[in-house]
Amino acid sequence: MFCPRCGKQNDDIARYCQGCGNPFEDAIRTSPGPEVTRYAGFWERFVAVVIDAVIISVATGTVFTATFGAGVAISFLAPWLYEAFMTSSEWQATVGKRVMSVVVTDLNGSRMSFARATGRHFAKYISVFLLGIGFLIAAFSEKKQALHDMIAETLVIKR
Repeated sequence: MFCPRCGKQNDDIARYCQGCGNPFEDAIRTSPGPEVTRYAGFWERFVAVVIDAVIISVATGTVFTATFGAGVAISFLAPWLYEAFMTSSEWQATVGKRVMSVVVTDLNGSRMSFARATGRHFAKYISVFLLGIGFLIAAFSEKKQALHDMIAETLVIKR
C-alpha cells in the first residue's frame, strides 16, 4: 500500500506509514478487482476476416476464384495453415485479428494448441453449411462466441 501523503510503499497490513507516520485507518483499502474479459464483437471479427481473406487471396493468387489442380489444393490448404499456425502461435491471432487487437484463446484464456486451432478452422465449415447462421451467433451469445468457437471451446477477446 502506498501512503497517500508521502507516496512511500508500506506493507499492506501497516497501520501507519513507515516514512511519515500517517495513519492508514482512515484510508480506503482497496484491492484490485477481477480483470474483466472483453470479448470481441461480431463486427471486429468480421473486419479481421476480411483483412485475412485479402492477405490469403493475394498470397495464393486466388483473388475470387480457384483454378483447377494445384490452385484448388492451395486455396484449401493455405487458409487452414495460415489460421491454425497464427492462432496457435505466441501471437494467438492472424494478421487481421492483430490489426483489430483481438486474440483467440481457449476457455481458460491460454494459448490454444495447433490441433484446437485446426478444429476451430474446420468447424467454420459447419457455419457455412448453415448459411452463415453459425457466424451470426457471435452477435448474440453471452461470450460473443460463434458456433465454431463453441465447438472448439475457444474465445476471441480484446487485448
